Amino acid sequence: MPDVHDRATRSRNMAAIKGKDTKPELIIRKGLHARGFRYRLHDRKLPGRPDLVLPKYHAVIFVNGCFWHGHDCNLFKWPGTRQEFWKEKIGANVARDRRNYAAIDEAGWRRVVIWECALKGPGRMEPGELLTRVADWIVSGEKMLTLRGS
Repeated sequence: MPDVHDRATRSRNMAAIKGKDTKPELIIRKGLHARGFRYRLHDRKLPGRPDLVLPKYHAVIFVNGCFWHGHDCNLFKWPGTRQEFWKEKIGANVARDRRNYAAIDEAGWRRVVIWECALKGPGRMEPGELLTRVADWIVSGEKMLTLRGS
């Protein structure tokens, strides 16, 4: 299916997509703050600049968009145009994520990855349930947690 926008309009639309302060990220941030957790945002000293860093618990949180990080779920669909470009772009994002996760693990940090589909779409979790699971994980000392839609 051909794109419904011309190149300039599509470029403007894609450039407007935010990498920080996304709606799923804000839900997590506000919910954890309300539960008494304090964190830093996008710490440049850590690989992959995690969305939230909880130094007290030596834990980091990544909130990943399903499209940009190539998640295998119902929210991800390969674009119909410029397929080679998108496969290379998203493939590079996935490879970078793997490297960053390995570096975070090697540095002794604990990590949770929250996928966009955990908060959006037909298989989403209730925000309260998701926040309870994240809060329980933070204090548990477990090494890793991944939350995704069902």
